Amino acid sequence: MRVFHALEDWEKDPGRARTVATVGNFDGVHLAHQRLLAGVREQAAATGAVSLVVSFEPHPARILHPATAPLLITPQEEKLRWLAAAGTAVALLLPFSRDLSLLSPAEFVERVLVRGLRVRAVHEGENFCFGHRQQGTAATLQALGRDHGFDAILHPAVMVRGAPVSSSRIRRLIAAGAVGQARHLLGRPFALRGLLAPGRGIGHQRTVPTLNLQHYDELLPALGVYLTRVSLDGATFSAITNVGVRPTFGEGGPVTVESHLLEPPAHFQASLAAPLAIEFYARLRDERRFASPDALRAQIQRDIAAALTYFRRARALRATIDAGGLHP
Repeated sequence: MRVFHALEDWEKDPGRARTVATVGNFDGVHLAHQRLLAGVREQAAATGAVSLVVSFEPHPARILHPATAPLLITPQEEKLRWLAAAGTAVALLLPFSRDLSLLSPAEFVERVLVRGLRVRAVHEGENFCFGHRQQGTAATLQALGRDHGFDAILHPAVMVRGAPVSSSRIRRLIAAGAVGQARHLLGRPFALRGLLAPGRGIGHQRTVPTLNLQHYDELLPALGVYLTRVSLDGATFSAITNVGVRPTFGEGGPVTVESHLLEPPAHFQASLAAPLAIEFYARLRDERRFASPDALRAQIQRDIAAALTYFRRARALRATIDAGGLHP
């Protein structure tokens, strides 16, 4: 996937062509986004156009409403990863500014979609809003499309458990620790990606050894212990991960993310500052203060036993599905 950070750069590109596009923030690249992206990809392939996603940097709320702007499910690099995985040919990340926010719906369509992107079609959800103060609606887009000669294709909401899939719904679930429910809306586990940080040795000396994620500024699950899969140095391991403040040791302060690998190979040693990915499958329990490190260590052993059972059953179910015994 090719990435452009200004409309002018795409307009000057020698590979510029007619496009089939979609516009949005795409935080999470969840199931509803994936349906839009599939529509864009399929129509672009059928018509010889370029599949293109228009998004914004930073998230518009961080310019317009900084005090209440949401923490991101997928920071920009992660979002681009999933846009590429959906088969997007070009991502245009428009620098979001107050000037851009002041464009009327008609001005946005004429300047960005028609002159800049030369769209043949635009795919959006039925609740799409755009332009100054979100005055443009899906119906506005369809009317402007008729005026300018492009199709506006509207997709119905994707429903999961009786409610529409949305980034805000997923954020609420993750913030509450309901990572299993969020997984159903994302179509994959919620994940944190960053670099491995040096630890202070407390786990190794007093409870169990852990891998620590460097400080993370975006959305974290609620404090607690989770069943996770950790990828590091090209290998993936089942793990339990604590998101918390180490209350047993009276630390408080910044939230840390620490993962204990369940079945690492002998003599496993991770490289410091290596890329680390943590996928969250289920919440095991709250983080709480224990009377002593020994009591905490005993609880962690119970957590490990529960996690080994969970992942053993998950592997058995996957083997049954792969063998054709069940349909996923």
